[in-house]
Amino acid sequence: MGIVTFVDETTAGERRPARGLEIAEERLTARELIRRRVFQEVAEYDARTPQVFQGLVQPTDSERVLNGYALRTPRRLDPEAQTGLALRAFAGNGFLMLVGDRQITGPDEEIALPLGTEVTFLKLVALVGG
Repeated sequence: MGIVTFVDETTAGERRPARGLEIAEERLTARELIRRRVFQEVAEYDARTPQVFQGLVQPTDSERVLNGYALRTPRRLDPEAQTGLALRAFAGNGFLMLVGDRQITGPDEEIALPLGTEVTFLKLVALVGG
């Protein structure tokens, strides 16, 4: 069993602290890796229910704030719904997925996960005035 490290970055140069996830498999599809990451962050949020959700994608009925997303009505999040949002964002180029120096282009692409793998989720930020 190994730890896969997830790092969130933006094209504006922001970088969030890395998070780890235990993965037993040596290979997973991008879809499954996204699903497991989202399930972990939803479980962590639901266990603590903080003011701000810090996840890969914005939950419905929330607003973007400095360090994540504030839910208008505090509630538990649905990991399946969040996974659907994340996969749609990936398909629509809402973020890029990089493993080492390789860009993952599709949800069914298999990813090798040797020890120490770092997966970067590069969120695309619209240019001001462009």
